[in-house]
Amino acid sequence: MFKKILIANRGEIALRIIRTAKEMGIKTVAVYSTADKESLHVRFADEAVCIGPPPSPLSYLNMPNIIAAAEITNADAIHPGYGFLSENAKFSEICRSHGIKFIGASPEMINSMGDKASAKDTMKKSGVPVIPGSDGLISSAEEGIELAKDIGYPVIIKATAGGGGRGMRIIWADEEFEKNWDSARQEAKAAFGNDGIYMEKYVEEPRHIEIQLAGDQYGNVCHLSERDCSIQRRHQKLLEESPSPFITAELREKMGAAAVAGAKSIKYEGLGTIEFLVDKHHNFYFMEMNTRIQVEHPVTEEVINYDLVKEQILIAAGVPISGKNYYPTKHAIECRINAEDPYNNFRPTPGKIEVLHKPGGHGVRVDTHIYAGYTIPSNYDSMIAKMIVSAQTREEAIIKMERALGEFIIEGPGLKTTIPLHVKLMQNEDFKKGNFTTAFMNTFDINK
Repeated sequence: MFKKILIANRGEIALRIIRTAKEMGIKTVAVYSTADKESLHVRFADEAVCIGPPPSPLSYLNMPNIIAAAEITNADAIHPGYGFLSENAKFSEICRSHGIKFIGASPEMINSMGDKASAKDTMKKSGVPVIPGSDGLISSAEEGIELAKDIGYPVIIKATAGGGGRGMRIIWADEEFEKNWDSARQEAKAAFGNDGIYMEKYVEEPRHIEIQLAGDQYGNVCHLSERDCSIQRRHQKLLEESPSPFITAELREKMGAAAVAGAKSIKYEGLGTIEFLVDKHHNFYFMEMNTRIQVEHPVTEEVINYDLVKEQILIAAGVPISGKNYYPTKHAIECRINAEDPYNNFRPTPGKIEVLHKPGGHGVRVDTHIYAGYTIPSNYDSMIAKMIVSAQTREEAIIKMERALGEFIIEGPGLKTTIPLHVKLMQNEDFKKGNFTTAFMNTFDINK
């Protein structure tokens, strides 16, 4: 087992990893930018090393500084959390070359799944259903228009190195293609340093359903059931739940088996997630694979009663998994709480928190790094907390979430959060009935 783990991340996920590592008797090292000097992950880790100024490229994406921090503290493993370097093949390779275990996917796995066009081809060969689209990247708008005529509009073009909705455009007709092609490539180049674009048939009225997976170095792979991530805005997830109100037991078995087959085909090791689009007829299609722990992993933890961060560390240390699939024993919902104004086009609202009260009660969990007196920096993602509730039924979970959100108080000068948005969601009749798709937020009005 590892003696010391460096956490190459910040915020609630860094704190989450520190807590599990300590329970396993493993020493922890926090790295931080100067903007995060007063953060809780810095305070609660056994050691802490400053790795640079606030901008991410100079700190949390600064590979030489992070490796140096691991070496001077004698850390024998690095946990990247999610985001930042968690799916960076080069960083995974650098860790390996320095004799430091990367608690995540190997460079080979990241490369095979990180490029979405090649990942789609890999999954197709293993028998996983894929959305009709281009065979690899498209080289020009003219090529894309010809292919779109064969596939049929609407189509969606995506950055092959993308994520979070960047480098992604929905196109409904030939005349819209070129301007969307140009803007998507420019956005992808700026965000990822790669302007490669591929194309798929756009699935209308889809659900975004993902299957949580675990695989070990001995060839064992299992699934931990599904999460429904359909409530999203501009391809950014706002709320996740498990089990999905849309998925039947039969479909769960089919999707789980397909995800396991896909992971086995690449001999996947670690925690990962295969994401699917599911149409209104219950046809499902591979979308992408995330070779890391997900933001929404607590939803799965609550419904199967298992510490996924602990599992991730054990797998990295060479401990075999049981190989059995897990299924939900109750219902869980997670709301992402962002420092954004939902009444003002989700404008970020960084600043000092003067009053904080976190909700409690049976089945209520808050994963966060904030505290009264904490200043939310403007340099990073605006998510400041995750509220997770669990109950025996979905109806009970919705009632519990609305009650808990009413107790969650975060106040400070100019500070707004997405808590009011989530309250309205819990009160929405279509949400309560499970009548929603990935387009739900396009027409949702917080003022109603």
